[in-house]
Amino acid sequence: MTRDPLSAPQVIYYHDPEIAVAMHSSFSNAIHEADRCVSCGLCLQNCPTYRKTLSEADSPRGRINLMRGVMKEEIPLNARFIEHIDLCLDCRACEKACPNHVAYDAILRAMRKPIEKEKKGRRLLKRASLNLLSRPKMLERIGRLYLKSGMGRFLPGKLKPLDTLLPRGLPGFPEKTVYPAQGEALGEVGLFLGCVARLTDTLTLNAAIHVLNRLGYTVHVPQDQTCCGALHARFGENAEPLVTRNLEAFSGIDVVLGTSSACTVELSSFFQGRIFDISRFLCEAKGWERMEISPFEGKIAVHEPCSLRNVLKGQDYPYRLLERIPGASVVPLEGNGQCCGSAGSYFLTQPEMANSLLDDKMEMVCKSGARIIATSNVGCAMFMGARGAGVLHPVVILARQTGFVK
Repeated sequence: MTRDPLSAPQVIYYHDPEIAVAMHSSFSNAIHEADRCVSCGLCLQNCPTYRKTLSEADSPRGRINLMRGVMKEEIPLNARFIEHIDLCLDCRACEKACPNHVAYDAILRAMRKPIEKEKKGRRLLKRASLNLLSRPKMLERIGRLYLKSGMGRFLPGKLKPLDTLLPRGLPGFPEKTVYPAQGEALGEVGLFLGCVARLTDTLTLNAAIHVLNRLGYTVHVPQDQTCCGALHARFGENAEPLVTRNLEAFSGIDVVLGTSSACTVELSSFFQGRIFDISRFLCEAKGWERMEISPFEGKIAVHEPCSLRNVLKGQDYPYRLLERIPGASVVPLEGNGQCCGSAGSYFLTQPEMANSLLDDKMEMVCKSGARIIATSNVGCAMFMGARGAGVLHPVVILARQTGFVK
């Protein structure tokens, strides 16, 4: 399926007065960044959506040109424009490929609020969902009640994928505020829980505490921490209150660890060198001489999440961590340069493209012949796991070889 590039009429009409105000206020930095794109095309084959549609309007440089045109009031912010921008996964593979280091994500974020204001019909659902994400404890309670009730059969068609992604029978998320180191203490760290992970990835959270404690690290888990704000930013909402709350929650803690690479990316610009992906921290941690690791006979294929690979540049750390397991054959999953299609809420808003990308990923999973797929992002794990892949966080795989039984 191909799409025609967006035409560029000169007459602009904005349906919502608030959009007009936004369009004339804070676009100068984004326009400057967009002007740095020289349209060399090196990003094209790194863009998952362009490789599917072969439409210039669905490529990074094409979208940059479209967004620049809207910001300069040369083309309209209409449904056709929004269609091309919404199809973007924001995987940021284009940034990694760009020789001029254009900050594509910054340009895209500048367009989010005006785009969301132009959309009609889903504002109430979006606002309710984001409000729930900003109250993780309530989300966890409602989620567990939902799983017990069997209400999934009543979900409308577009939300059915959510039910398939929710796990059954996971342990509860960490409820204590401090988990002391075992033996001689080597240091103290904070653990970022996230919001969705409290319901869908508690296995990883508990495994992280298990490994850190046994290495000699005391783990602090502030209970007033909240969502990282990534989905709020994606929908053009103000995530500043969430950032402030998280900064206050982890005040006085010098090292904060994230188990989901997407959350770590979102928080990294605010925590200013204090937050790390847990695989990176563990690779550089002390105390391994006191850890007895049982052998694992078999192949582990590592899926590299876009956030870890393209933004944190930390894709090597899961391999190094897993190679501590005797007997394990740790290999990259073929096609790691392409997004799996999850991309936050993308699988709900763009199901056709998301599932096409997931088809490609699952083909590589089958081809790998691996017993376990390792990934460092909760969204990727949920999306691939819903298709039956045996997906675990690297820290869970390691923890199970050190006596972790949850």
